[in-house]
Amino acid sequence: MPQISIVIPVYDEEESLPELQDWIKRVMETKGLSYEIIYVDDGSKDNSWQVIKDLSVLDVNVKAIRFVRNYGKSAALNVGFSKAIGEVVITMDADLQDSPEEVPELYRMITEDGFDLVSGWKRKRHDPISKTIPSRLFNGVTRFISGIKLHDFNCGLKAYSKKVVKSIDIYGEMHRYIPLIAKWNGFGKIGEKEVAHRARKYGTTKFGIERFVNGFLDLISVSFVNRYKKNPMHFFGSMGTLSFMTGFLITVWLIYEKIAGLRNGVPVREITDQPLFFLALVALIVGVQLFLTGFMAEMMTSNNTHKSDYNIADEINRK
Repeated sequence: MPQISIVIPVYDEEESLPELQDWIKRVMETKGLSYEIIYVDDGSKDNSWQVIKDLSVLDVNVKAIRFVRNYGKSAALNVGFSKAIGEVVITMDADLQDSPEEVPELYRMITEDGFDLVSGWKRKRHDPISKTIPSRLFNGVTRFISGIKLHDFNCGLKAYSKKVVKSIDIYGEMHRYIPLIAKWNGFGKIGEKEVAHRARKYGTTKFGIERFVNGFLDLISVSFVNRYKKNPMHFFGSMGTLSFMTGFLITVWLIYEKIAGLRNGVPVREITDQPLFFLALVALIVGVQLFLTGFMAEMMTSNNTHKSDYNIADEINRK
C-alpha cells in the first residue's frame, strides 16, 4: 500500500500535466515516499487524456479515470477518493499553481501531528481581483457559518487521512465544504498550512461568477442536508406543526368570536367573509403538506441506497 495517494482533477490541462508529473515524481523519490497518482479527467475537450495515457506508460504509479462528460470538481474528487488506497490522500489542482513541494509536510502533519484534515492557505495569491475578492467574501461567510477557523476553504491543496475520504460523499460544488462535511462526520481535528501559490503558467482559469453563486447555494444545501438528512421529520414536522397550529388557533378564535357575538346580539360577519379565515385555511393545508413531506422523507431516508451516477469512459489501473 502506498503512503500517499495524490488525487488530481483534470479539465483541459494537457500542457501542464507532463511538468506536474515530473515534479511530483521528483519530490516523492527525493523524500523516499511511496505514492500513487490518480488523475480524474473530467470530460476534457483537449488532448489531456492522451497525455495521461502516455504518462501512465512511463510511471506505473499512475492511475486514471476518464468521465464521458464534465461533471465538475466534486464528482472528480469523489471518484478519486473511492479509488485511493494510500495512507494519506492529497488533492491538488492540475494547473501547476499548487506546489508538490508541500506534499511531504502535509503528509507529516497527518501521520505525526494527528490531524484528520489539513487545508492549504494561499496567503499570497497570483489570481485576478475578480477571483480574490469573491473568494475572501466566500471564505468569511463559510468561516462564520461553520465555526471552522480556516482562511481558505477553497484551496485545492489539502491532505486527508484515509478514513476521512472513505467516510464522506461530495457532489455539486461541495468540494469547497469538505472541511465542514468532515467536521459533521466526526473528524474535528482540522489544521491549516500556509502554502505557496504560483501564477498560472498554461491555459486560462476555469473560474466563473456562476461558481461563486452556486457555491453559496451549496453552502445552504450542505448545512441543511448534514443537519437534517438523518431526521428530515425534525425540520418538516416542526414547520408543519407550527403552521397547522397557527391555522387551528386562528380558526378557534374566529369560531369563538362568532358564537360570542351571537350570544350578545352583536352583529358579526360570517366566518367565510373574513380574510383571517382564508389565512387559517392556507396555514392548515400547508401544515399538513409539510408534515406529510417529512413523513415521506423519513421513509426515503430509511430505504435509501447510494448509487454512483458518474459514467466512466475509460480507466487506467496498472497495479
